[in-house]
Amino acid sequence: MAYFAAFLHMIDAEKNKEVLPHHIKYLDKLDEQGKIFARGPFSDETGGLVVYIADSFDEAYTLAVKDPHVVEGSRELEMKEWKILIK
Repeated sequence: MAYFAAFLHMIDAEKNKEVLPHHIKYLDKLDEQGKIFARGPFSDETGGLVVYIADSFDEAYTLAVKDPHVVEGSRELEMKEWKILIK
């Protein structure tokens, strides 16, 4: 398993308000399946971050592009593999 950070940059704040409940429901479902390590909005309201747990970048990307914020165009996706360093 690896970790993948999905940065969801705000594009349309008004549309974001409409889509937010669907986004939360989608992530709740993935969280129940053990596919989410962390998630939450940025305090400056420029978007948010979801850290997916997946076997590959392709698997994580597939989950991320199905996020209602990405599908509806309220946020733009930027995705990177994240290497956790634990001390």
